[in-house]
Amino acid sequence: MRVKQTCRSEFQIFAIWLRWISVALALLPLAACAAGNRVQEVKLDNGLKVIVKEDHRAPVVVSQVWYKVGSSYEYGGITGISHLLEHMMFKGTEKHGPGEFSRIIAENGGRENAFTGSDYTAYFERLEKSRLPIAFELEADRMRNLRLQEEEFDKEKQVVLEERRMRTDDQPRAKTHEHFMAVAYTNGPYQNPVIGWPADIENLTLEDLKDWYQQWYAPNNATLVVVGDVKPAKVFALARRWFGPLKPSEIAPLKPRTEVEQHGERRLTVRLPAKLPYLIMGYKAPVLATLPEDRRWEAYALTVLAGILDGGNSARLAKRLIRGSQIAAGAGAGYDLYDRLDALFLLDGTPSQGHTLEELEQALLKEVKALQETLVNPEELERVKTQVTAEAIYERDSTFYQAMQIGLLETVGLGWQRMDEYVDKIKQITAEQVQQVARKYLVADHLTVGRLEPLPIEPGKAPRAPAMGGSGHVR
Repeated sequence: MRVKQTCRSEFQIFAIWLRWISVALALLPLAACAAGNRVQEVKLDNGLKVIVKEDHRAPVVVSQVWYKVGSSYEYGGITGISHLLEHMMFKGTEKHGPGEFSRIIAENGGRENAFTGSDYTAYFERLEKSRLPIAFELEADRMRNLRLQEEEFDKEKQVVLEERRMRTDDQPRAKTHEHFMAVAYTNGPYQNPVIGWPADIENLTLEDLKDWYQQWYAPNNATLVVVGDVKPAKVFALARRWFGPLKPSEIAPLKPRTEVEQHGERRLTVRLPAKLPYLIMGYKAPVLATLPEDRRWEAYALTVLAGILDGGNSARLAKRLIRGSQIAAGAGAGYDLYDRLDALFLLDGTPSQGHTLEELEQALLKEVKALQETLVNPEELERVKTQVTAEAIYERDSTFYQAMQIGLLETVGLGWQRMDEYVDKIKQITAEQVQQVARKYLVADHLTVGRLEPLPIEPGKAPRAPAMGGSGHVR
């Protein structure tokens, strides 16, 4: 999350906004309860889970199919195969030729795309509600009937390699982040980039892709999520019609790939032609899915901790490092409690002109130490809770994001019910709990530090802008 400086008038607006949100919070438990009551689910005989959430504010519907497979399921030699298969899912079946899927959705006034992450691959359509059967027919067809041809495969490999060059190889920060993740993890699968390593992509075969498709693309490894102006009973009937006849696969349980414990600080330096230096720091940290039930509060406390450091212009990094000491031109913190495996609590930033990466690192470590030694004051804690809650309220305005939350939680094994717990769990976190997780997890022996040291940029060889549009690949 990037932080920018702000003027006084923006602070005034922010204060008014916080007061308005505090009133809205009183109604939130009722809203969350109502939202939970509008979610229904069934499991078809072939194992497909279908989850429907009603939202009648507009005559539109979002349909998403989530597969439990992503880069963290891959092994050495085939990294990037999940993302490449995502591309190939638009290349046609026996019934619909290459490009037909996108053309049909567009002709019906809809939008479609897909994205691959470490723990999932998902496909979505956004349509007028009466067009939902079209999305179901197309998605059911390509779930088991994809036609994989050598010519299309060879072309798409080149597309992916060019995407990698644009988004990673020609982007100094992205390249630094990729090397950083490879060093931070010893044996955990998050060490591999979602898009894959270049040599692996180049040497993937069509047989590799067919095997991956047959192994993971099946109704009993998928969740169908529908959010919008629909009636659950009708959606379930449509799902049985289009997806019900599909045969399930034999899916063996995943073997555990637990990251070995880190016993000392790790460091790397990346030297690339770049305009600015960059620092990234990561501490090993658990997530909801890897914590026992009685310790799951720790994941919410880490979320609050990230908000204290990087929760807008009133957060500590913006107030102390950017506007205060002016050591940083930008600084951020991040943590994702919804990963499938243990993750990283991240800090990053760019030093201001006249300051060094070493100064920025020491400034960030000082902020970590302050959280470990001194309790967060009540006003600061309340600000973060209010901000988190406000974001949750606004996210509920998006049918797409509601479907995203449901699909993600189901795919990483937490269950969609966690969506309605989030705000209440955050509101229960205490200053003592924030201090406790800072002391427990933000420790030097579990830290990895990566630095980008810029080399001169040759004239005419400035880094290219990242490619926009097309299939995504996200963490």
